[in-house]
Amino acid sequence: MDTKRYVPRLKEKYEKEIVPNLTKEFGYKTIMQVPRLRKIVVNRGVGQAVFDKKLIEVSVDELTAITGQKAIPTYSKRDVSNFKLRKGMPIGVKVTLRGTYMYEFLDRLISVALPRVRDFKGVDFKFDGRGNYTLGVQEQIIFPEIDIDKVPKIMGLQMTFVTSAPTDEEAYALLREFGMPFKNIKKNN
Repeated sequence: MDTKRYVPRLKEKYEKEIVPNLTKEFGYKTIMQVPRLRKIVVNRGVGQAVFDKKLIEVSVDELTAITGQKAIPTYSKRDVSNFKLRKGMPIGVKVTLRGTYMYEFLDRLISVALPRVRDFKGVDFKFDGRGNYTLGVQEQIIFPEIDIDKVPKIMGLQMTFVTSAPTDEEAYALLREFGMPFKNIKKNN
């Protein structure tokens, strides 16, 4: 009986194709220098939750369905009287993906969800200067796990890809090798 363990498609691609490509491109001396994806943080701010508590539950269910991992609510840290916000109120939802869940989510995002965006021309170049990339999506309905008939409100979400790359250029090359559809723009840094 063959007892092979399941390896996500993108993890296998990373080990067999991306590591040699990046080693050649940047001249790394060892494979330990090659940048890797550490985690993906998916979050959603739900400002309307101050008035409608059910939006937090809906967001937890949606992010859990999208990522395959249980989402948790995030809470306010201080009072803001202008927004009728009290310390400790739930105002968002987040999920941190690592390992197999991370690779599976990235695979579904690149191959299924992003092509479903209307008038899609590629994703922007939004790196933070330390090799991390943030991508915002305006509608959660691009994910096939979301049933559009059961969506009470169209809300966006943000995804942060945390890499071990020391520079934005190396992080860009890593995500480009994974298949992230960046717009054809030249970096000005």
